[in-house]
Amino acid sequence: MSIAETVGPGVLDNPAWAALCGPHARFAEVRGQAGRYHPDVAPWHGLADPADPAAWSDLAALVGPGVEITLAGVPEADRPGWERGLTVEGVQLIDVALRAEPDPDAVVLGADDVPEMLDLVRRTQPGPFLQRTVEMGTYLGLRSGGRLVAMAGERLHPPGWTEISAVCTDPAFRGRGYATRLVRAVAAGIRGRGETPFLHASASNVAAIRLYESIGFTLRKRLSFTAYRTSR
Repeated sequence: MSIAETVGPGVLDNPAWAALCGPHARFAEVRGQAGRYHPDVAPWHGLADPADPAAWSDLAALVGPGVEITLAGVPEADRPGWERGLTVEGVQLIDVALRAEPDPDAVVLGADDVPEMLDLVRRTQPGPFLQRTVEMGTYLGLRSGGRLVAMAGERLHPPGWTEISAVCTDPAFRGRGYATRLVRAVAAGIRGRGETPFLHASASNVAAIRLYESIGFTLRKRLSFTAYRTSR
């Protein structure tokens, strides 16, 4: 039985908070019932109970006035002391039949590779990736002529589960199966720890969702990514 089966999928309803209170506690800044990753690591925030006004008050005190954040999976509602902004619909998928396997050509990426990683992210827009995001877990890349042309890695890490993220390929190298190879390779490392891979995608990114479903992921839930700004 995997760790995820022992813990159960409930932590995936609030993965950022579960990660900040668990395996990623070393990156956490916590105040009462609210937490966030260090701003250089990731832009994600979490609430112990999104329905509790006290948690929102703690979050406002943590981030300060006039600051915009994005929360995943929190029911859209007006919150005292907060202004609600743009909402993007998304999906959460979990691994049920993925063929996870190492890739002999994949290289482990680290701090020295961050400038190249940031450049690839800038050109492909897979989602947030910051100066220290690479510290959140294992990141793998494929190189051509010494140049980084594709990558994928680990992001949110609630107990028993690890999110695969930053899956991207240089436009000039798409259509060669690099993304699938890297997802399988990252998943092999996650499975090796007895954990289960999961991921998030924009609901509008139909091509990516179809790819993930074709290689063994299945939809767990639909969710919203909503921006909120603290009152000044």
